[in-house]
Amino acid sequence: MLSLGKAQFWRNANPTGAIADFVEVWRQAGARRWPFVALAFTTTLGIFSVIAQESWRGPPAKPEIIYINSWTADRTDAQIARENLANQKLQERLAAEQAARDAKVKDIYRTLARVSGMDVAAIEQKARADEAAEKAAHAKAIGLDPEPAASESAPVGQP
Repeated sequence: MLSLGKAQFWRNANPTGAIADFVEVWRQAGARRWPFVALAFTTTLGIFSVIAQESWRGPPAKPEIIYINSWTADRTDAQIARENLANQKLQERLAAEQAARDAKVKDIYRTLARVSGMDVAAIEQKARADEAAEKAAHAKAIGLDPEPAASESAPVGQP
């Protein structure tokens, strides 16, 4: 087994000889070298452009969660119930306000449809039918009977 030391390796790997060889090959190539230079340049440019466009960001840092409790530890059940009732009334009031806004928007669209010459009653009837079909499909998908009244009215054993 041949053992080469560091000095021996660097003596055989002389960059001046490699540069001289490159210059000699460049001279011998003549006019045919330019298409190969263009191909090498284009390939290198293409690879580096793909690399430059890649994003190497890691996942975002996990957020620091700060829990804020605004309740005192000595609240009574009556206080909790009172706060829950007040919150429920607020939610109901907000839902009623939203329903009023939705009704106003629907009225505007109905007026626009009438002015445009559309049959508003037919459109609303189709929308109700589509909604009923969607509810029935959802009920069927989760395993509920969409028509409980029809199945309850027929006696067992009779079609």
